[in-house]
Amino acid sequence: MFSLEDQYFGEGITIFNDKIYQVTYHAQKGFIYDLDTFEKVDSFSYSNEEGWGLTHNNQQLIMSDGTEYLFFLDPNTLKVEHKIPVYDNLSPVTYLNELEYQDGYIFANIWTTNYIVKIDAETGKVVARINMEGLLPSTLNPSQRIDVLNGIAIDESNDKMYVTGKLWPTIFEVKLVKKD
Repeated sequence: MFSLEDQYFGEGITIFNDKIYQVTYHAQKGFIYDLDTFEKVDSFSYSNEEGWGLTHNNQQLIMSDGTEYLFFLDPNTLKVEHKIPVYDNLSPVTYLNELEYQDGYIFANIWTTNYIVKIDAETGKVVARINMEGLLPSTLNPSQRIDVLNGIAIDESNDKMYVTGKLWPTIFEVKLVKKD
């Protein structure tokens, strides 16, 4: 098991080029670990006030910080190359949290909601809003503490999506279907 030092609150991670990249919530610090040993091999700083989510598009790391922006970082220098605003038909979309990238789209859960948005990675436009309401059964033990939807993973080998939340007792495999 790996423990992060007490002064850091670990947030988003992604695996890229045989390394694990991690951002922290308030410390403006990220860490890089060896994929096989989990040994810390490097660290980096960023100017965003907070680190929330992290993914990659096979060329750049993509980071969220709770605002309506997604930041694209060079994986070698870890500097922001560009950022894009995320928006739907009405306004900017904020509280972009956990991130996953697939086929030109970024999936992001909206913090404190049961929604995941599908974002065009080039333009920042939200092309779908995915409602995860009702995933947890109503028969769940009411004394069991659970928190919000906060986990997305896509298995590239089979295109399956998995979602969970903070303190959720279950991980769900979901299949996205278009609403009529």
